Amino acid sequence: MVRKSDWIITLVLIIIFLFVFISFFSIVFKFGYYSSDLKSPGSKIAVVDINGPIFRSERIVKQLKKYGKERSVKGIVLRLETPGGSVSATQEIYEEVRKVKEKGKKIVASMGNVAASGGYYIACGADVIMANPGTITGSIGVIAEFPNLVKLYDKLGIKFETIKSGKFKDTGSPNRNMSDEERKYLQGLINDSYGEFLKVVMKERKLPEEKALKLADGRIYSGKMAKNFGLIDTLGTFEDAISLAKKLAGVREDARVIREKRRIISLFDILFGDIDEFLFRMRKNIRLDYIIN
Repeated sequence: MVRKSDWIITLVLIIIFLFVFISFFSIVFKFGYYSSDLKSPGSKIAVVDINGPIFRSERIVKQLKKYGKERSVKGIVLRLETPGGSVSATQEIYEEVRKVKEKGKKIVASMGNVAASGGYYIACGADVIMANPGTITGSIGVIAEFPNLVKLYDKLGIKFETIKSGKFKDTGSPNRNMSDEERKYLQGLINDSYGEFLKVVMKERKLPEEKALKLADGRIYSGKMAKNFGLIDTLGTFEDAISLAKKLAGVREDARVIREKRRIISLFDILFGDIDEFLFRMRKNIRLDYIIN
């Protein structure tokens, strides 16, 4: 008969083996992002991919800075496949797009399936915005959501005691109902961030305030509708965007196109790749999003 202690030892050994196995493959196969042919001769067009929800700006900003400094890179295509994301990360990427454009680099925003809310905010910094007729864009607005677990805690008999330095310190806590005063306070934050978004749309798209307000009520638009409303410049594919970037930058049609290669996915990524993002979203702090809901 197998003793209980033997099962425990076996389980521990399996866990250790899996840890070593995962660590090994993470080291061997996780190379990180690297540039493709950046140092090759001749003028180039760089593609910067912005995929998925935007929670962090560092990787995108780093790419933009690099291509902004590289003399051989004459233009950039922002390939947007994103529903948007956090307000601050979106603003940081937009500001870097503006800085690179001010250096004389021509920038074309190419919208894929979805380039909404924060994705549209970023696109506004480009020289030209191009979308497919069926692209989902727009969703100009800000959202903040807070779970309310009061009834659940009541059923479980759980109560919380909170000691705080000010009456707004635990605003948005799931442990209690939100007061009218807190709701008004948060609405002020929302309105402030919305005002920043609206200001960018009016400035970059040269829209009068009255028209911008009508368009910026959170609704989504197809690429075709967005063009008719003046939210984008033209319709076209990703390849069309590359050709346009070459034309604007004054380089040959056969100029090299460079793009950050996707890193090889490790077993560690498969098992744990989204944990940091999940924990980031689950943090119990106030976070405002430019994101399609």
